[in-house]
Amino acid sequence: MNPEQTTIKAIIRTLDGKFANVEVEQGGCGRCHEEGGCGGQQLTQMFCSGQKTYRVENVIGADIGDRVTIAIAAGSVSRTANFAYILPLTVTIAGAALGSFFGGDLSAMIGAGVGLAIAFLYVIARSHGKTGNLTERPHIISRF
Repeated sequence: MNPEQTTIKAIIRTLDGKFANVEVEQGGCGRCHEEGGCGGQQLTQMFCSGQKTYRVENVIGADIGDRVTIAIAAGSVSRTANFAYILPLTVTIAGAALGSFFGGDLSAMIGAGVGLAIAFLYVIARSHGKTGNLTERPHIISRF
């Protein structure tokens, strides 16, 4: 395992080609209280009480029911969260400022709406496409 990776334990529930849908056994990476941990587990606990299932690359060919270790590049969760939350917020504010410059309050509201829509579509396009750094995508590294 690469020391620049964070790992988590999971169980494979279904297979989909070269991907597996896994159910995470613990919430988050378990590094909330360590230096470098994002602390996101505490925040998500109040919103996510159900099963935590994710689609990950099945590079080792594990089968349904296997208990596996999943790795993700250190820091990629924080970068993804920033991309999904900070980018739309920034573009929305920029759209409002630009709209306000060209008109009054109504133009600012329209600019904010257009900015949010553009950012939302961009985030969706990036999340569905084959974009991003492939080494930062979650993948199965071993059975346990």
